[in-house]
This record gives sequence, C-alpha cells and structure tokens, in this order.
Amino acid sequence: MTGYGRARRTVNGRDITVEVRSVNNRYLDCSVKMPRAYIFAEDAVKALVQKNVSRGKVDVFVTVDSLGAEETVVAVNEPLAKSYIAALKKLYDLGGGSWVRSSCYATDLARLPDVLTITKAEEDLDSLSADLCAVLEEALSAHGAMRETEGRRLAEDILGRLGTIEALTARVEERSPQTVAEYREKLLVRMNEVLQSASIDESRILTEAAIFADKVAVDEETVRLRSHLSQLRGMLAGGEPVGRKLDFLIQEVNRESNTIGSKCSDVQIAQVVVELKAEVEKIREQVQNIE
Repeated sequence: MTGYGRARRTVNGRDITVEVRSVNNRYLDCSVKMPRAYIFAEDAVKALVQKNVSRGKVDVFVTVDSLGAEETVVAVNEPLAKSYIAALKKLYDLGGGSWVRSSCYATDLARLPDVLTITKAEEDLDSLSADLCAVLEEALSAHGAMRETEGRRLAEDILGRLGTIEALTARVEERSPQTVAEYREKLLVRMNEVLQSASIDESRILTEAAIFADKVAVDEETVRLRSHLSQLRGMLAGGEPVGRKLDFLIQEVNRESNTIGSKCSDVQIAQVVVELKAEVEKIREQVQNIE
C-alpha cells in the first residue's frame, strides 16, 4: 500500500526530520537514508519500521541539523608542541642567535601541523538513537493514517466486487439445473429422429440425463465459492494485516471459477463465468496493494 508520513521535532538541541514513503510490494523491503554520522541507528530504525509495517517497499529519509548540541573540544598536543619548541631553539643555536622563550609565540605554534586537535565530545549513542526513533514514530503514525484511508477505500471496492461475484454465482446455480433439462429434451428429440417409429427406452434417457447432470454439476464448487467469499468478507472486517491471506484465498476463488467454467458447456453459463473471472482478476490486483 502506498503511504507518506513526515515528522519534525527539535530534541536535545538537534532538529530531526523523518520522512516515510511506501509503495506496493509483496514483502517488506525497508531502505534507510541518513547522515553517515548517525548510521549506528539504522538497525533501530528498521526494527521500528518492521514493527509498524508488514508489507510494502518502505523508504525512510532522516536528516539531522545540530543546534549546538555537539560540543567541540580543542586540545593541545603538548609533547608535539614541546618538540617543536626544542627544534626551534636548536635552529636559533645553529644560527648563532640567542634563544629566549618569547621568540616562540603561541599563535605561531598553533599554526604548526597537529599541535591543536579538534574533536567532538562523546555522545550517548543510545539516547540519540532513541531521539531519532521518537520522531520516526510520529512519521510512521502519519504514514499509517494515510494507509488506513487507502485501505478502507480498497476494502469498499473489493466488497462491492464480492457482491457482484455472489450475484454471478447465483446465476450459475439458477441456470445449471436448466441445462440438464434441456439436455434431456435434446437427447429425446435426437433419439426420436433416429428411431422414428420405434419405441424409445425412457430409462435409457433418464440414465443419460443423470450421467450428464453428474458431469456438469457445480454444486460443490458454488458452495466452496460462497464459503471463500464469506471468509474474504470476514478478513476485510478485521483490523489485522491480511494481504497474504487474501492473496491465497482469492487464488482459491479463481480455481473454483475455472472448475465451473470447465464443467459447464452451456453458452450462458460460460458467459457468466467470463464475467466472474474478470471480477476475480480485478480483486486479485487490488489484493496485491493490501497489507
């Protein structure tokens, strides 16, 4: 299911923005894009997404702007600075000049490589990860609300099509017995044409009609079909993710439809089955979008 959610919050001196986007996919595929400095929180982010989303291709975008939260520490590399001073003193001695400590200014030393080191203060990674996940939860909440709206619309569409399938199934059930009666009449006409004045064995006619009736009977298929439709309605009424279950069950509906079509040689039933399978295919496509 498609969805989008965005959240932004300032937490512990950091401006955190999280965007969550998802598109249809048979399984959960989560991709996280965030600054390299915060990559340690990727597993926590994915775990939270997996907790809230069970199906779909999900992209999570995290941006973090520091607002003075990261304290910078400037340190003096004293051993290196002393070595520089000793080396400069030696240069003065080699040049015949007189060395005094004031000959070496602090600003000059600071320009020398690696005398000053700049580092960031150590951060509580667990706390920072929790801050990111807190904003992610807000984004996932907005994302979930959008998906729920789409889900309700999909459910309404599928329920409408289930009603159409039930109506088509009723037409098959109504027409099926008529095909047996028509077959019996055709068989009787043909035998009259062949035998003409000879007497016709009525028991043979009944036997042939019974064999035909058994061959084209679709009672079992229509009963199972109605059962599947009832289960589909029940799943759609629940609040749990049912995408995979719906996917499996709609395959069973399609199988029963194919069986009905293969059993019935009647033109009218064949036309109904074509309409029925068209509705099943539309539902199958919609089910791919349901979590």
